[in-house]
Amino acid sequence: MKKIILGVILCLGLMPFAKADTISTDKSGFDKIYNVIYDAAFDLRYYSTYNFTGQRIRGYQAPVAYMTKEALSALAVAAEDLRAQGYRILVWDSYRPQKAVDHFVAWINDPNDMGNKSFYPTLQKSDLIAGDYIMPKSGHTRGSTIDLTLIKQDGSFVDMGGTFDLFSERSHPDYKKLTRKQKRNRKILRDAMLKAGFKGIDSEWWHFTLKDEPYPDTYFNFDVE
Repeated sequence: MKKIILGVILCLGLMPFAKADTISTDKSGFDKIYNVIYDAAFDLRYYSTYNFTGQRIRGYQAPVAYMTKEALSALAVAAEDLRAQGYRILVWDSYRPQKAVDHFVAWINDPNDMGNKSFYPTLQKSDLIAGDYIMPKSGHTRGSTIDLTLIKQDGSFVDMGGTFDLFSERSHPDYKKLTRKQKRNRKILRDAMLKAGFKGIDSEWWHFTLKDEPYPDTYFNFDVE
């Protein structure tokens, strides 16, 4: 895991950004997840105050989730695979506006705002700057990244051994101190996503990006509405 050099960054599944990146508000290449995956469930944490900042995040104007059409087609393949195994997907976050990432940066720079400490229970806020947790550009903003988990067909909980945005080694996909069942559940999700054309990262078991993302150098900034 790379150490963060920049002083203000918030990982959350973030990828290094291209030097010649552009900002766009064109959402014609996107669609809402529920338009394609009929049984997807949603717990969109940044539309709520139940996230590490303790605030609703800028740019989240409605409890909906977008992805690029290419990523969404691949996600539908993974969802069908998981459906055949008795699962549904639950989405925590997908496309994320640049203004939302800017909100994260503003929060991390405010020493008086501790946010929700339950998301970093063993760390100090300053550790989030020094560790592998922060960046001013996010792969989510390119539209082909998703944070998700499994639920059963009846909507009941699947034990993944940790929750979304927990800043801890427990969030690493290969964390050793999991039960056999938790390891198996993470593997079911990961295998389906990799098979459908996504790639994961080393720090968050819930985070996947389409390998052949259509906008690798474009960061979008239209509202989620």
